[in-house]
Amino acid sequence: RRRPPLPSALVSRPGPDVGEDAGDAESIAPCAGPPVPGRQPPGGLPVYESAEEGLAFALPEWSGSCLCRGPLHVGGARTALYNWLIAQKEDASKFVLRIEDTDVARSTKESEQSVIGDLDWLGLKWDEGPFRQSERGDIYKEMAQKLVDAGHAYPCFSTEEELEAAKAKAVAEGKNPKYDGKWRDADPELVEKMLADGVPHTYRFKVPSGAVVKIEDKVRGTVSWDAEATLGDFILLRSTGIPVYNFCVAVDDALMGISTVVRAEEHLTNTLRQVLILEALGYKPPEYAHLSLILGQDKQKLSKRHGATSVTQFKEEGFLPEAMINYLSLLGWNEGTEQEIYTVPELVEKFALERVIKSPAVFDMEKLRWVNSQHIRALAPEELQALVTPFFEKATPALPTSPEFIREATKMCQQRMELLTDAPTITRDALGHPLSETLETAEAKKLVEGDDSFNEFAAAVVSDFEDGKMPMPGQAENFEGDFKKWTKELGKKTGRKGKQLFMPLRLLLTGRMQGPEVPNQLLLSEAAGKEFGSKVLEDRIANVRTAFSLTPVAH
Repeated sequence: RRRPPLPSALVSRPGPDVGEDAGDAESIAPCAGPPVPGRQPPGGLPVYESAEEGLAFALPEWSGSCLCRGPLHVGGARTALYNWLIAQKEDASKFVLRIEDTDVARSTKESEQSVIGDLDWLGLKWDEGPFRQSERGDIYKEMAQKLVDAGHAYPCFSTEEELEAAKAKAVAEGKNPKYDGKWRDADPELVEKMLADGVPHTYRFKVPSGAVVKIEDKVRGTVSWDAEATLGDFILLRSTGIPVYNFCVAVDDALMGISTVVRAEEHLTNTLRQVLILEALGYKPPEYAHLSLILGQDKQKLSKRHGATSVTQFKEEGFLPEAMINYLSLLGWNEGTEQEIYTVPELVEKFALERVIKSPAVFDMEKLRWVNSQHIRALAPEELQALVTPFFEKATPALPTSPEFIREATKMCQQRMELLTDAPTITRDALGHPLSETLETAEAKKLVEGDDSFNEFAAAVVSDFEDGKMPMPGQAENFEGDFKKWTKELGKKTGRKGKQLFMPLRLLLTGRMQGPEVPNQLLLSEAAGKEFGSKVLEDRIANVRTAFSLTPVAH
């Protein structure tokens, strides 16, 4: 019999990203574009694709896909990272980006640019692409026609009402609510008449009787399905002529020569449909690796309720891309050692898909902050200064922004920062001198009231300042060294050492019980004073006089 032709207005649109039945719901948002020829890989070259949370990436040499519903989230970023790392290990490999952008309502240019920007910030540079699925409509039409001509697909005229009724009946009888196959072997003459009359119809894939699909998943081991028992004949083309997600993905994987698919375990159910389509088209299915979910601390799937989950948010909160790469790599992979801090070159050298585990990974924000702090401490001071400068420039209330000030701030903050955004906060605290407020705290009262000679010590500090014995930041060539020497002499003069010397001195000069190194704070205050035209150290000494009722020495 003559195979019915496909609709001429075919365009591409993916359906739901997880567990899609290729649905009986229909699309009303076509998105057409000029066709792009299918790309064929060189012989024998392995190719990797990945997908997670609507995102997919591929390597080497030819493309996987990225369903752009931006911004890029933790799961998608990890998936992209794993693929990128593998690509870097293969000399002939290329990391290629394919974008599934045919869902007009959810995939926009803004979301695409967001994802691309996030990948760029992470340093996951692609070698080819992006290739957009919205520009491949003619290719999907051609491949769908091949399935129809070969008898692997057929038109289905079941209405929504009929499908819902059949589903309800199956559920009531305790059966799998799959398509009942009403039009699978329909009378060819009736089919021709329905087509000629323009009756709305979908195209369904004919699941082979007795078919069993088995894969050797690189992460999860052997996975198999009884296709006939699991699926009814599923939709390839909606009544609008728009192909569903699984069909588009299978066609792209075939034509782009994808040999290994790395994606989230949520997509495992999609594998059955995709393998059936690939085999019907005469293509060898790729190997698959389905990654575990990423969970929050409550062991629920990571989501917005757990805080920041998108790459853009982490960037804005002051995380380093190198730290994000480091931490994301550990969400499911371990090289078998106790090492937790990795540079990107180290990850490229040591990462292996074989070391990815199938247990869910738990996203720990505190651990990520710690990893970030280690990478911050490893930066050269001039690198860190450049990174924190934008955060100083937009700080509220305003802070000094001169290079000299930010240099001193960076030097003071580096060992105490977890995030780049910590620098303005630590700096603002260091510029204050809340001595009177601190003296009201239990910790400060214990220090002062438990020291019978505290007032005498305070007087000695004030006296050294007034006599010019205390080194002045901005005047001494080696202020930190001179300050250390002066502190030692002060200890000898007052009979103090260790905490009995350093804690009272910190309290008097910084107004706080904890904080960055005292000389660093004083250098920073001097830099701020120059920019704001104030005498910061003099003001602090005045506060000490007031707090301890000390009379200025007459000269």
